[in-house]
Amino acid sequence: MDCGVPFCHNGCPLGNQIPEWNDLTSRGEYEAALRSLLSTNNFPEFTGRICPAPCESSCVLGINREPVAIESIEMSLADMGFTNGWIKPEPPTRKTGKKIAVVGSGPAGLAAAQQLNRMGHEVTVFEKNSRPGGLLMYGIPDFKLEKEKVMRRVQLLEAEGVIFKCGVAIGIDIELEELQNRYCAVLLACGAGQAREIDVPGRSSHGIWLAEDYLSQSTRRVLGEPIAGEMPLHAEGKDVIVIGGGDTGSDCIGTANRQGAKSITQFEITAEPPRLPKHPKQSERMPDAPWPRWPRMLRTTSSHEEGCQREWSLQTVRFENDSAGHVQALVTREIRWEREPSGNMLSVERENSEKRWPCQMVLIAIGYTGPKFEGRLAEAGIELNARGCVATGEHNFQTNIPGIFSAGDMRRGQSLVVWAIAEGRKVAEAINIYLNKN
Repeated sequence: MDCGVPFCHNGCPLGNQIPEWNDLTSRGEYEAALRSLLSTNNFPEFTGRICPAPCESSCVLGINREPVAIESIEMSLADMGFTNGWIKPEPPTRKTGKKIAVVGSGPAGLAAAQQLNRMGHEVTVFEKNSRPGGLLMYGIPDFKLEKEKVMRRVQLLEAEGVIFKCGVAIGIDIELEELQNRYCAVLLACGAGQAREIDVPGRSSHGIWLAEDYLSQSTRRVLGEPIAGEMPLHAEGKDVIVIGGGDTGSDCIGTANRQGAKSITQFEITAEPPRLPKHPKQSERMPDAPWPRWPRMLRTTSSHEEGCQREWSLQTVRFENDSAGHVQALVTREIRWEREPSGNMLSVERENSEKRWPCQMVLIAIGYTGPKFEGRLAEAGIELNARGCVATGEHNFQTNIPGIFSAGDMRRGQSLVVWAIAEGRKVAEAINIYLNKN
């Protein structure tokens, strides 16, 4: 605990009091440590499993050695809390009589719902899928975040008084205007579901799927939910190529391995980070991202270790299909990265570097561009910013329509689970202030 200035505070969007509960943990005061953790983080059982831990990248020890395993400590405290009954329903002691609709049950929506409910407001969460949780439920594989842990938290929220209505899509099953009439405030926390695409010849071939569609169907299959009538997305016996090197790409690799893929190759458009000579699975920080900034480093996940060939600095040129229209290969071209005088990185194609990669399944996991407005929600007149996300006030989270708020990825774009929870907590405060004034 001799870290001087604890830069982990700077790395965590939630402002977790990490040194405090680390110290309590080191002294065996686990329940007190958990209370400190829960004072800033609604769902440590989630962040302890799926957060990339920017706090660890900012840890003072990270200057010259491995940082404190903050995420593992967080997960252990949360699991200990549920096992020992320290985490239990905390219903409000008073009711304000004001009703709030939360659209979307991902981490931002759930955090806002819990905070608003504990303030005494009546909160109803609308979810388009058959189960609550958003990407926590359908976007993250079970081997990374067990779904019973998501449902355990949902059941706890229900015990506190939060109402969940699933299978209800705003703009399709119910109008935004109806929610405005029935509730004192509406929070849009629908995430950033508009996937980034690859626009090259042959994209329409069968067997090329967006990662979200593949992962969500896999989860529904594990949960025993019906997928009848849908094209089965399954990797068994196939040569699979995953385009994209982030967490979603890693999740696709782990899922394809479990489904019995014949081979898995992952393409990344960026250059491979330099590896440490004595630790080939690790890499050092790049010069342009010194401590305590978030580093661009080689990240080898458990999914990679289960079996995957990784390729770098490759750009997809075209897809090739067979006579039945099913993808049978894709062609790439090597690129190199050069820094412009302005400091920006520019990709330059290498001549005569095309290569053909046989495959029967391609999974596109290159991120998301912003929220997806389904049905008549797109006609509601909600203003968007230059990035295509919902525009709101910087501090009040209110859209151009009075009484309608937005938070999480829908407002800030694709981001981390800790940012979603942090925004859920902040928008709850903003909505509470709004209700007290109206």
